Amino acid sequence: MEAEIVLASSPTDAGISCWDLHSGAEHLRHRTCSATPHGLVSVANNFLASSQLRDSKNAAGSIFYWSWNKPQVEVKSFPSEVINPLVANSEGTYIIGGGVSGHLFLWEVATGKLLKKWHAHYRAVTCLVFGDDQSLLISGAEDGCVRIWSLISIFDDMRREKSKHLYEYSFSDHSLKVTDIVTGYGGCNAIIVSASEDRTCKVWSISKGKCIRNIVFPSVIDAVAMDPGEHVFYAGARNGKIYIAALNAQCPPTKNYALHIIGSLSERSKAITCLASSMDGIHLVSGSEDGMIRVWDTTKRNIIRIFRHAKGPINNILILRQPPHLNPSSTSGQSSSAKKHGYPLPPPLGKYTDSSDENTEIKAFIGSRTPNYVQDASYRSSWTMMNQIKELRQQGSSAASELEMERLKFDSSRSMQMIQQWKKKYENLYQYCVGELLEREQVENVQKRQK
Repeated sequence: MEAEIVLASSPTDAGISCWDLHSGAEHLRHRTCSATPHGLVSVANNFLASSQLRDSKNAAGSIFYWSWNKPQVEVKSFPSEVINPLVANSEGTYIIGGGVSGHLFLWEVATGKLLKKWHAHYRAVTCLVFGDDQSLLISGAEDGCVRIWSLISIFDDMRREKSKHLYEYSFSDHSLKVTDIVTGYGGCNAIIVSASEDRTCKVWSISKGKCIRNIVFPSVIDAVAMDPGEHVFYAGARNGKIYIAALNAQCPPTKNYALHIIGSLSERSKAITCLASSMDGIHLVSGSEDGMIRVWDTTKRNIIRIFRHAKGPINNILILRQPPHLNPSSTSGQSSSAKKHGYPLPPPLGKYTDSSDENTEIKAFIGSRTPNYVQDASYRSSWTMMNQIKELRQQGSSAASELEMERLKFDSSRSMQMIQQWKKKYENLYQYCVGELLEREQVENVQKRQK
């Protein structure tokens, strides 16, 4: 059984709690976190990031970073506005945040540069999720809309100039604020389930571009989680119940439930605020306003474990594979410096875009899987590594030489990456020129025949 951990956060300054899903053992608790709903994310399992609730003294937003082996905040970023939901791609190369103005912000993690900012919704963004193939971004907002974005199209300047809008689809069937979104497998053929304050959950087909199922619940739904087999999904309601709804089968209404609702999980609790499903789908973890995290056995429909957060209601639940940096005893394959210090965190996120920096470098990360050395290099920028080398030298530590070697490897990897990017650009330019010449020759031949 693969080790999994449960992370929980609160809107109050109660930090981030961490437990082993199967044993119940508590791990390191991270301090100073007042997370926004859907604002807690693990960046490629290398470090934690969370958007913070606005301080009454500060009108701007803030995003904090924590490493796995230190309880205190290590990196603080201050975007130009308050960020609500936060999401990172599986490779950890970029982070996207949804603002209260309805804008979406896309940062490159390794450099902290704000690469793109675009208007996505008419009101504050509330939810952000990636499709399973990482090519699509799905957003929900207070305006009741669910929109699907192709990241490749976002960086396509020609399409942006020609199109009236950037999104692939805009679903506006919800009459009130979208509270949660979950997506299935299949890329552009996947389904999406969205929840709203209008007491409905809607199932959308990306390939068809329309709603294929509408389910009305007895209470407002604030959280949804999907069974990995995509047979059912779970809907956490404000009345304290977790409803089970069918995704495919036709289920007529009964005396207890409405159309397509086939059962519920219920324990005397306050409103359910967040849900997460384990990788095998057997365990479902729920967070609620009473500050309790309950682990459910979905096969028996009973509670098998309860965790308690420090204080305040729960507003984020994550289930992750246990990171190798969480427990130093499990990292025997790493160098001594990596064990002690973990991986250096990237620099803070930038506040404003710089048009001169919006080049094709990011396109190398979108639409194709990044090589392994790029994934490691993203968190080992020369800037952070040089600072750490200086600290280790001042302490007289022998780990400085080991980290210096890693920095040289990083620089070499970045150089190789740039060479590959320039080779790709040359190939694209060559193919474009050849295509233009052949097309011009064909046009000239046709004109000669016509004469």
